[in-house]
Amino acid sequence: MADQVHKTPQVVDVPDHPQPEKSPVVTPVAAKDPPPVPECDEEPKTKTSDAVTNGNADDDEKLPQSGSYKEESTRLADLVDNQKKAVQELKVLVREALDKHEFFGSAMPQQQQQESKDESVKEEPKPEEEAETTDQRPKEESITQVESVDTEEKVAAEDDGAKTVEAIEDSIVSVSSSVQPEQSPDAAKEAPEAKVDPVPEDQKEDAPPQEISIWGVPLLADDRSDVILLKFLRARDFKVKEAFTMLQNTIRWRKEFGIDELVEQDLGDDLDKVVFMHGFDKEGHPVCYNVYGEFQSKELYQKTFSDEDKRQNFLRWRIQFLEKSIRKLDFSPGGICTIVQINDLKNSPGLTKWELRQATKQALQLLQDNYPEFVARQVFINVPWWYLAVNKMISPFLTQRTRSKFVFAGPSKSADTLFRYIAAEQVPVKYGGLSKDGDFANTDAVIEETVKPAAKHTVEFPVTEACFLTWEVRVVGWDVRYGAEFVPSGEDSYTIIIQKSKKVVGCSEEQVVCNNFKAAEPGKVVLTIDNPSSKKKKKLLYRLKTMPTSD
Repeated sequence: MADQVHKTPQVVDVPDHPQPEKSPVVTPVAAKDPPPVPECDEEPKTKTSDAVTNGNADDDEKLPQSGSYKEESTRLADLVDNQKKAVQELKVLVREALDKHEFFGSAMPQQQQQESKDESVKEEPKPEEEAETTDQRPKEESITQVESVDTEEKVAAEDDGAKTVEAIEDSIVSVSSSVQPEQSPDAAKEAPEAKVDPVPEDQKEDAPPQEISIWGVPLLADDRSDVILLKFLRARDFKVKEAFTMLQNTIRWRKEFGIDELVEQDLGDDLDKVVFMHGFDKEGHPVCYNVYGEFQSKELYQKTFSDEDKRQNFLRWRIQFLEKSIRKLDFSPGGICTIVQINDLKNSPGLTKWELRQATKQALQLLQDNYPEFVARQVFINVPWWYLAVNKMISPFLTQRTRSKFVFAGPSKSADTLFRYIAAEQVPVKYGGLSKDGDFANTDAVIEETVKPAAKHTVEFPVTEACFLTWEVRVVGWDVRYGAEFVPSGEDSYTIIIQKSKKVVGCSEEQVVCNNFKAAEPGKVVLTIDNPSSKKKKKLLYRLKTMPTSD
């Protein structure tokens, strides 16, 4: 039973006396319409260099920022003329390949395939001619292999720890495959041949066209197929032949890897806390969280990476997880067909985890080769100081388009950075939001306010009739005093203390205060948050539910 304390309702507002603050360099406090982040390449590199040289661990204001990427339309009507033409040309190539049953045969372009057939009819090729014929394989087939080889050689000269983080960052989280290195004929020789034999020539004319689906979307069956083709075209800068070769190789790989069978398999739930989907961002993209600190568990690490079989199982689990997530996307024109990746680097594994590096390199290769343009944004949170050196190393290998999808935030800015892109009701409690099991759902909107330094902040819930109120409150980082009371409207009524003012300390970072009150008369519920810090403003989150009562 709440205590009655005094007769006359009084609410005292303490004037704010904010101290001078430094202008934030990184992400601002969450707003409905955050300002765009500059796309300049040189500035982040300069900041990174300074931080590494000085060994400054206070990186929140020095982390390279971007996040300026604007997702392109998936409606054909919104494309420019040359892009529309590229889509139509790619559809023609796909239709010809379906009619001739060529998707599960050689990945050579048709002209090169015909030249090879003509040469084989004339005479048995000599060893030199065999090499020449092999060199005719499409250069596109080796694009991602060359990327892996070139990157590995350049990174090998740097610190081994940085190489580990590069693999962690790029592989498990499925970084966009828009980076296109130079093509090498020698690398094309190493490309594996398809294990599935093409349909014999004498059966092609009588056989009906192939019916091929990718991510649950039948090719050329409806306008969803156009969205799929656009992904491959954008991954290859609208170069039609390269996009077709990439599509052809992806379809072959999916058949060889057994994707359709893999999706139905039970691979266990040991890694459910490592990678999981939770909620949606403000634009409706599903959000995937990658929590690398989970691999600090020696038992989980050994169970996942200790030998080659376990690393292959991890690879299959990661591909299965991605496949299941993708199949829930909307591939209709204008639909949501990309994912936001949140990469939590808190307590990331040590810098010499060779097994993890090997597994993630394999994952990186497959994801880059076969899952183009599925990432809407990459947000890195709880970024440690040593990541600055790694980012400096990997940035030259990324295109401006890819870099524009990246957002970085140190530990003290992680929650605010997430709120720029994801509403607080969709952010898990462990990352500063209010999404959890309880009286409220993810659809119950959260109100965000700022508590100024050295000030008391009040929130009022008007009560017009007898009702039952339930609310949730949290302050990101806490270290404030919190109290709640009911102030009746009647002059002869008493103010009722609902929650005595108490200090909630920073160690309760994941704590959410839940209160309820049964109001028997009109009045208002007043929440008071007292911020004792003379320098730091606080992010306040709260939401309310009311239910009428007859009592």
